Amino acid sequence: MKTTLITATAALALTFGLGTAFAQSASHEPSAVKSGTYSVEPGHTQVGFSLLHLGFSYYSGVFSNVSGTLTLDASNPTASKLDVTIPIESVATTSSKLDAELKGADWFDAAKYPTATFTSTSVVTMGKDGAKITGNLTLHGVTRPETLTAHFVGAGINPLDKKYTVGFEATGTIKRSEFGVKTYVPLVGDAVRLTIAGAFELPG
Repeated sequence: MKTTLITATAALALTFGLGTAFAQSASHEPSAVKSGTYSVEPGHTQVGFSLLHLGFSYYSGVFSNVSGTLTLDASNPTASKLDVTIPIESVATTSSKLDAELKGADWFDAAKYPTATFTSTSVVTMGKDGAKITGNLTLHGVTRPETLTAHFVGAGINPLDKKYTVGFEATGTIKRSEFGVKTYVPLVGDAVRLTIAGAFELPG
């Protein structure tokens, strides 16, 4: 009984210690962020989307395996640059049949347009931890200016891979018909809401 109690106490202490270490690993103070050119950390970066389905509910999906760079200038955030590439083949929903349909010619046509890209053209800061990021979104062979609203989440040494990491969340809305993806509009919504989780790492 005594041995079991000691083991349980040690396990609890270890768990609490790890949890505390993980919780303290990220700073939520934007002024503490390091300048530099970061690479997308694809394991924790995703582009979520949702659109109205037949007027009843919002249907959602996600793109993953994102690549690209984020150049941060801590002393002058408006000079920061974002350049990312999203593989269309990575699209995933709760239906494998729908996944295949979305990759087909009637929708994203992944065979002809295998990637979507976003390259920032301007950054305007909002308050302490926000920014409006305007850039050129290329999707389905069409390039248009779009704006994302981004918020700083945290930065610090990732306790798992020991790399300096910075994270942001961003939201925006685009009209898919403006990119030539018009299937089932308006039965299936034209406006697509984007929710983006972005993690970026400094090399080394």
